[in-house]
Amino acid sequence: MTVNSQVLGYIVSEERFSDKSVIIKEGSIGDWVYVILKGRVKIKKQTSGGLLTIDILSEGNFVGEMAMLKQSNSTRTASAVADGPVVLGLLDSVRLLQEWEAQPARIKKLISNLIQNLEEATKKAADMIVE
Repeated sequence: MTVNSQVLGYIVSEERFSDKSVIIKEGSIGDWVYVILKGRVKIKKQTSGGLLTIDILSEGNFVGEMAMLKQSNSTRTASAVADGPVVLGLLDSVRLLQEWEAQPARIKKLISNLIQNLEEATKKAADMIVE
């Protein structure tokens, strides 16, 4: 997957991470969103059996979008860890939130419900794997 040219217009800076660097820590608070420009990022979930890799993202994928869309100082539901050297584009959260707020309430409710369902399904799946 490549980075969509429309997304490039939202990038305010680039950040580089070395292999195994923690980009986002599960349980931390944050509302910033990254797009992967180069490299891969492992999404990891804390379980009773330790950290479990639940996904591996590559160029063009977003990291941290769920917490931004949930707003209100949401905690991160998973960790993001560099899988080799990674270059991320930090997206303009203020602009994204302004555009998010301009969306109809029914669309925001639908997306919020989808995020909640995804979080619950991910937690259940992670719990089942370690049992």
